[in-house]
Amino acid sequence: MSTSPIQLSEEPTTRIRTQLLRIDPLLLLAGVGLALCSFVTLHGAGYRSDADKQLLYAGVGLLLALVMSRFDYSVLREYRYVFYALMIVLNIAVYAFPKEPAIGGAHRWIPLPGFSFQSSEFGKLLLIVSLCAFAVDRSRRLSERQTIARVMLLALVPAIIVMKLQSDLGSGLIYVTIACAILFFLGTGWKQLAALAALFAVAAAIVLIAAPLVGVHVLQPYQTQRLTTFINPPANCTSANNQICYQLHEGLIAIGSGQKTGVGPENATQATFGLLPEPSTDFIFAVLGETYGFAGAALVLSLYALLIWRALRILTMAKNLYGTLIASGVLAMFMFQIFLNIGMTLGIMPVTGVPLPLLSYGGSSVLASFLAIGLLQSIHVQARMASSGKARVLIV
Repeated sequence: MSTSPIQLSEEPTTRIRTQLLRIDPLLLLAGVGLALCSFVTLHGAGYRSDADKQLLYAGVGLLLALVMSRFDYSVLREYRYVFYALMIVLNIAVYAFPKEPAIGGAHRWIPLPGFSFQSSEFGKLLLIVSLCAFAVDRSRRLSERQTIARVMLLALVPAIIVMKLQSDLGSGLIYVTIACAILFFLGTGWKQLAALAALFAVAAAIVLIAAPLVGVHVLQPYQTQRLTTFINPPANCTSANNQICYQLHEGLIAIGSGQKTGVGPENATQATFGLLPEPSTDFIFAVLGETYGFAGAALVLSLYALLIWRALRILTMAKNLYGTLIASGVLAMFMFQIFLNIGMTLGIMPVTGVPLPLLSYGGSSVLASFLAIGLLQSIHVQARMASSGKARVLIV
C-alpha cells in the first residue's frame, strides 16, 4: 500500500505575489493627499518655486516608499549598530559645514548639489530602526531598570547632540518621544513610566528654573523664551518686546481671518505681506487656515487622522515585535510633530520649529516622512505574507 507524500497546496507564484505584496492603499492615499495639499498651499501663497520643488521631493519620496515596501524590514535589525553609528556621525558632521545665520548661527544642514541635507530628519528614522532592535534584544529583561536606562540613554545621546550642536530643540524632543513610545509598546509597566515622567519633569524644572538662578544656562536664551512664552505671554505682543509672542499672535490672526472657507490666495495678507513668520515651513498651517479656512484645515486634519489610523492598524498586525516597535516609533514621530506644529500655531505649544509632516516645505522632511511611510508599508506587506502562510492547508 503506497501513500502519497504530504504536499502544500500551490498557486501560481505570480498570483500569490500580486495578492500579498499589495500595499495599504489608504496609507498611500494619506501621504499623497498631504503632499498635494502642500503643493496647493505653497503655490496659492505665492511660493511657486518652493511648490514645484516640494512636488519633486514628494515624487522622489513616493518612489522611495514604494521601493522600501518591497523589502523585508526585519533585515534592518541586523544592522542596528551601523544605523545608530551613522545617525551619530551625520548629526555631528553638520558641525563641519558653515553656520546658518537665519537660525541663530546654528549648524543643521549638509550642503549637497541642489539639495541641503538635514541630518536630524533622517536621524529620526535611523533612531527608530536601531533603537527598536536594541529594545527587542532586551524584551525578556523588561523588568530590569537597566533596560529602561539603556533605551533612554541611547535616545538621549543623539537628542543632546541635536539640541547642543544644531540648536534644534524640537528634533531633540522628538528623539526622546520616540524612545518613550517604544518603551510603552514594549510593555513597560505604568509605575516605571510614571517614574520616568517624574524624572523628566524634575529635569525640566532644573533646566528652566533652578539652573538659570545659579548662573548655569543649559539652553540658549531664545530656546528658553520659546518654551515659556506660550505659558505666560506678555500683555502687549510686539516684535520689539517679544519676537516669539509676536509670531504666535500673527499665526492666530491668520487662522482666525480664514473663517469657514478662507479668504483665498489673492487676499491672504498675513502670508503674502510678510506678517506671518516662516510661512512656508513652521507656520504653514496658519497659511492654510487663512487661505482655505476651516474647510481646508479640516481636510488636512482628516488626512492626518487617516495616516495615524493606518499606522495604528499596521502596528497591531505586525508579524513580530520588531515590526510593532518600528510602527510605534513612526506613529509617535508623526503624532508628536503634528501636535507640536499645529499646537504651536494655535498658541498651546511652544514655538520649536518642528515641520508639519508632508505639508511644510523642505526636502529632508518630505523624504524622511515618505521613507517612514515606506517602513509602515513594509510591515503591512510582511504581515499579510505571514498571515497567508499560516492559512495554507495540508493535503494528504
